[in-house]
Amino acid sequence: QVQLVQSGGGLVQPGGSLRLSCTASETGVNFIGLGWYRQAPGKRRELVAIIASEARTNYADSVEGRFTVSVDNAKNTVYLQMNNLESADTANYSCVLRGTWGQGTQVTVSS
Repeated sequence: QVQLVQSGGGLVQPGGSLRLSCTASETGVNFIGLGWYRQAPGKRRELVAIIASEARTNYADSVEGRFTVSVDNAKNTVYLQMNNLESADTANYSCVLRGTWGQGTQVTVSS
């Protein structure tokens, strides 16, 4: 069973950028259907983005235009590039693919 290992995250000031990585333990993984979720303390888990097809990724309205998902098949990795971060983006972020979750990584946006 494929495993997903996340990296990235950390503390960033408002307006800054971070990139999260989600790396599969196997090669040749089909990443269609991979989703990025986030959950802030006391809040419900929120879908941030999902790879709907090779040509389309759907984004939550709250991150549209600021977050971008990309795939590097040579590295078995999906990236979540987050730009112009806001305090409201503070949360634990996780990737998930066909029921397999990454370990999660914390993103904190604060001055």
